[in-house]
Amino acid sequence: MKNVEMTIAGTILTIKVDLSKEFGPSASGKTIIIASTEGNVTIPDREEKVGLNVYRKK
Repeated sequence: MKNVEMTIAGTILTIKVDLSKEFGPSASGKTIIIASTEGNVTIPDREEKVGLNVYRKK
């Protein structure tokens, strides 16, 4: 994962992303990647999965 923190408190999932970070252009070059789970990932100690991409236009 890039720039993604997940925490669980009871049944509440909190996802933390630092919007000031950048990881360069997307494959198409149209956007700048800020954060990504890089596909679907299992939530820690749970069965559920999450897929997240945070980006902005170039």
